[in-house]
Amino acid sequence: MISRRSLLVSGGMLALGAWAMPARSSAGRFQAVVARLRRFVEDGELPFASLRIASHGRVLLETHVSGVEQVGPDSLYRIYSMTKPIVAAGIALLVEDGRLGLDDPVARYVPEFADMTVLAGSSGQREVARPMRVSQLLTHSCGLANSWGDGRVAPLYREAGLVANAWMFDPQLGGLEGFARRLGTLPLEFQPGSNWIYGYGLDIAGLVIERLSGKRLGAFLQERIFAPLGMASTGFFVPEGQAGRLTGLYSTSNGALVRTGDRAERNPLDRPLADSGSAGLVSTLGDYGRFADMLANRGSVGKVRVMAEASARRMMAPHGPQAPLVASLERFGGYAQGSVGQALGGIVRLDDHGSPGSAGEYAWGGAAGTGFGAAPGPGLSFTLMTQLMPATVSVREVLRPLIYAALAGRA
Repeated sequence: MISRRSLLVSGGMLALGAWAMPARSSAGRFQAVVARLRRFVEDGELPFASLRIASHGRVLLETHVSGVEQVGPDSLYRIYSMTKPIVAAGIALLVEDGRLGLDDPVARYVPEFADMTVLAGSSGQREVARPMRVSQLLTHSCGLANSWGDGRVAPLYREAGLVANAWMFDPQLGGLEGFARRLGTLPLEFQPGSNWIYGYGLDIAGLVIERLSGKRLGAFLQERIFAPLGMASTGFFVPEGQAGRLTGLYSTSNGALVRTGDRAERNPLDRPLADSGSAGLVSTLGDYGRFADMLANRGSVGKVRVMAEASARRMMAPHGPQAPLVASLERFGGYAQGSVGQALGGIVRLDDHGSPGSAGEYAWGGAAGTGFGAAPGPGLSFTLMTQLMPATVSVREVLRPLIYAALAGRA
């Protein structure tokens, strides 16, 4: 167990330092941002943290604040749900290719979902489910829940062995296709399109990608996104010989940081039997930052175009009827009423409250406190990496207004 006091004194106060790029002439304007990030580590609220800010693909700031561990540009992080926007981008590319439509029924590509049922009322009875659409997999409106949530179907998932962060390593399950087969026998939480719940939709989106491309999800993403963007360290497991780059995973107990040391921490060191499109990727600050740059620049970075501008715009706009979704979405994320909409794989901010200039920003985060934002208006991207699970404070939300204020010259 690591107390806050030992955190501050360990390593000759190295924990208080930040590895930064002083050569960036614009880095000085972000002093308030870096100071606030540093304070999170000094106060023991984060084990360490890394932050990257870029404008139109040009890096304005990259800083790595070491704490209980030393971190730097090569550090690997479990990005968990920040996998979702990448998989949503994969679906957007297949739409761009003319291989599928967002309104297509999921059962066209996943026949295991042809006879889905849904829980009816509080009686536990089942009724026939309406057709699930591909877009609903990306907007958490498909009716698929998660094993760790408070949905009525969560216990059924656990009983069926569909446990988050574990099912992809189960040799008895039969990979992603076996995962879909078991899900297809279980009821949905609600009729597709009628509500919002955080769930396994992006995992099934990964299966759609696999079946249309003829490639494993990781191979498709490598070909269409990672390689073009130079994301050489992003994947569904840590390659052999690179284990030392993977940062530890921490939680808090009685005001102290504790390294988990459990299966969740070790998972990325093993090659999974299936690639989880909901939460399976590991990445570096720079790698994910380039993905965020691509979105902020509506599909391209420099001379590299990953997707058409129209595809990027479609991905980062509110998608489909929002009224059935927003109440549950706002409760889940603690968002102010009317401030966000559900886009494909992430949220889009609808107003500038708290951060002038941020309307139109597409964003999402991960379970271990990671997060990013991509604002096409100013061409801004920012990416945050740490490893605290569960995240006890939304560092991204604290830093956002400071970042926008610095860009506007008010810091």
